Amino acid sequence: MGVEDANVFETLTKPLRMDADPPFEETYKTLFQNSIGKATGGKVNDIIEECELPVIDLSGLNRSKSDREKCKREIAEASAQWGFFQAVNHGIPREILERMHHEQVKLFQHPFDKKASKNLLNFSVDSYRWGTPSATCLRQFSWSEAFHIPLTDISKSVDSNSLSSTIKEYEATVSVLAQSIAAILAENLGVKSNFFAENCLPSTCYLRMNRYPPCPISSEVFGLMPHTDSDFLTILYQDQVGGLQLVKDGRWITVKPNPDALIVNIGDLFEAWSNGVYKSVQHRVMTNRQVQRFSVAYFFCPSYDTVIQSCREPSLYRKFNFREYRQQVQEDVRARGYKIGLPRFLLRSQLG
Repeated sequence: MGVEDANVFETLTKPLRMDADPPFEETYKTLFQNSIGKATGGKVNDIIEECELPVIDLSGLNRSKSDREKCKREIAEASAQWGFFQAVNHGIPREILERMHHEQVKLFQHPFDKKASKNLLNFSVDSYRWGTPSATCLRQFSWSEAFHIPLTDISKSVDSNSLSSTIKEYEATVSVLAQSIAAILAENLGVKSNFFAENCLPSTCYLRMNRYPPCPISSEVFGLMPHTDSDFLTILYQDQVGGLQLVKDGRWITVKPNPDALIVNIGDLFEAWSNGVYKSVQHRVMTNRQVQRFSVAYFFCPSYDTVIQSCREPSLYRKFNFREYRQQVQEDVRARGYKIGLPRFLLRSQLG
């Protein structure tokens, strides 16, 4: 084990201070008491096949014409067949990724009361989130905490602290990557426009720093419940603990971590915009009884007023704007405890 690997291992296995974890068991005591051992469909951590997602070497985009076309084809095929792929040689310096992880760990080391006080960072008041207030059963509960940060908060920040400066550097590189991938996927559909450059700006995108604490009831709850992403693209930087799972051919599979890769997945908006060509698939995160897990997700989003319209006819989905989509998702979560998403916008929806 090298020095760098040893440092990463120590970070993941070393517990945070005792008062850093959210009070899951105390706050959700009634939910746990009523649900433990009563979940239907087996334990959440039933043995599931592990596989490696398609790995795409993005350096091919900077080589010969044949290499570029091959790389673009691989991106489009993975997005249509898997809805996920791993990107290596993605252009984001390792040093920025390591600093992002370091700053994230420091942030979550603060006592829970301080994280929940809304005074820890000069971000939106609801940026810190943990647990699942809407859960009515364990299958709707997420054993995790996160800082969900609109990048407008970063761009407006006058703070010169290391976290803000690191996020700005990370965002500057990952947004270029997201724009490049979106343009390639649009080109594959025969659409050459400035749609993404005009509508998915740094000011409309989000960054979510996730932490999944060790969980004493890991066989009963998810780290992040099954869901699809409500954006165009998500670019994920994760540690090597593992736990990410996705649906492929009707079965859950476990994603084998790749230390050299970023994970890219299609969101609901791209599935609707592509008229179902690219797939926004369900995914989830499993808990771990012994070690914590960290990840950083970049959500490539448009402005709330951006109209999402299928680029091919006949259209599967009716036109809607991003604000309407977000509001419908939030309404369903409040009413049902879970997201319904795109089926709500099918032109021949059978939902009530």
